[in-house]
Amino acid sequence: MDTLYNQTNKLIQQTQQRFKALEGNNPDALNIEDEISASIKQIQSNCEKLDLQVYKLPIHQRQNGKMRSDQLKYDNSHLQAALEAMKHRRLRRQIAAQEREQLLSRRFAPNPDATAIDMNFSMNHQGSLQDANRGVDEMLYTGASTLESLRAQRSVLKGAQRRIMDMANTLGLSNHTMRLIEKRASEDKVILVAGVIITLTVILLVIVYLT
Repeated sequence: MDTLYNQTNKLIQQTQQRFKALEGNNPDALNIEDEISASIKQIQSNCEKLDLQVYKLPIHQRQNGKMRSDQLKYDNSHLQAALEAMKHRRLRRQIAAQEREQLLSRRFAPNPDATAIDMNFSMNHQGSLQDANRGVDEMLYTGASTLESLRAQRSVLKGAQRRIMDMANTLGLSNHTMRLIEKRASEDKVILVAGVIITLTVILLVIVYLT
């Protein structure tokens, strides 16, 4: 299990490094996103294998193994959320570029009844509106991703709490059993001492009677 855990943890770190290549307008963004998506699927598959291997561990090692597997799942969920955010930002950049291209290539018919149009002002105003729209969309998507991550973390913490409660119950049962064993040992000592005394008394009485 340790080998698979180390391989998966290393793959997560490598995938996190790949996100740096998506910063800016990278022309190879689609291929990088596909590579990251494949890595995320591999990590998920490894986590499923780790869950199966946890139950093959000795009982006293299962708790630690399960927590390590859950941590990998939690990290992988963050990678998935980050990838979706990157895809959304790239799509918004593409749409914005297309809108700018259409705006620049549009032909304006002259209007003799109107004054000259300040093209720079109109373009700047349009660009500001588009930037504001993109900013709001990114804020909404980031908020949704953060909420999803918090939900995943809440599930992990609940699982850890249940396991801690199970361990506490197990320890409580063990302490009760030890107290019963100690009580039984004390009773056995009393019975042994009483038996020895009775036996010696009988022997002495037999000796006295025979002599």
